[in-house]
Amino acid sequence: MPVIAVIDYDMGNLHSVCKGLEKAGATPKITDLPEEILQADAVVLPGVGAFDPAVQHLRSRDLASPVKDAIASGKPFLGVCLGLQILFDSSEEGKKNGLGIIPGKVRRFQHEAGLTIPHMGWNQLELAQPELALWQQLPPIPWVYFVHSYYVDPVDPAVQAATVTHGTQTVTAAIARDNIMAVQFHPEKSSDAGLQMLDNFVQWVEKEAGN
Repeated sequence: MPVIAVIDYDMGNLHSVCKGLEKAGATPKITDLPEEILQADAVVLPGVGAFDPAVQHLRSRDLASPVKDAIASGKPFLGVCLGLQILFDSSEEGKKNGLGIIPGKVRRFQHEAGLTIPHMGWNQLELAQPELALWQQLPPIPWVYFVHSYYVDPVDPAVQAATVTHGTQTVTAAIARDNIMAVQFHPEKSSDAGLQMLDNFVQWVEKEAGN
């Protein structure tokens, strides 16, 4: 079974993600140790909360470099919610620099009549990279669960892996580039579709690790 490092930086409940990974056949290891992150077969960066505290917590625990090194090594990487946003350069939510792994900015939903912010609850994905490993065996327009007031706006539209429409605004819901996949929604809260995604991720990890 592949070992997947789930990075602990005090930004959210990690156990629901771990349960989903275990159900998919992986061995998740909650850790903030650089050596365990680099030794794992894959890395998951979850997160719930605000941008600046997340970046501060990562840097105060000396985890920014291990995250970058793990990604640079080519091992499968999955970011979830805030774990997607902090891959970007900066955010309208705060003043701190993000990790700068994906060029672009995190932006706030624009207010419009009848629009609820945060965008919270079930919504449907429009898949922009249907061949992506994460999307295999999903329905064409899967329902997933969101809780967010900010969304990522990548410089390169080619990294966009899925979009979602909230009100009249269609925004990025997932990105993928090389060994990086990251999603704004919560797979662990997204019922069968989310569990299928976690299963797809574990299968991808097994393929890459040769297990």
